[in-house]
Amino acid sequence: MSTQASNADMSQRVARFGDLKPIDYSSFIKNYKPDGTQGYALVGRAGKTIPAIAGEHGFTMAVNKVSPGKGAPLHSHPKPEVFVVLSGQCSFFWGDEGKNEVTLGQWDTISFPAGTKEGFLNVGQEEAVLLVVLTGSEIGEVTFDKSTAQEARA
Repeated sequence: MSTQASNADMSQRVARFGDLKPIDYSSFIKNYKPDGTQGYALVGRAGKTIPAIAGEHGFTMAVNKVSPGKGAPLHSHPKPEVFVVLSGQCSFFWGDEGKNEVTLGQWDTISFPAGTKEGFLNVGQEEAVLLVVLTGSEIGEVTFDKSTAQEARA
């Protein structure tokens, strides 16, 4: 037996990029103000930001736009985090000091295990766009080390 969804039901499950509201990072990340990156919640909650598509999906999905030379410093999540590079080129780094690194381009994907310190940097000349997926319907609290956050902006 299949589920039938009306056009009205499905209209509530469509997210138009131009209508997305920016994620309010201050509601779940301490000691960090993004500079050159902006996320948009599609499914699941990112702090107090209401996602474009409501309802329980069992995961959180967002899109991040990242300016050249910008990114996110080392941080960790209590859940796995997956990045798909939709456009551009980003370096992803991980480990206690971020010494492990790989550069990914369009359609490349990386998955960080829960609790791994990880970060990224747009190493290209154009804005990069990342699809970000985490398990669970809320991102949860993310804490950046204040010195690391400052280094990422330098």
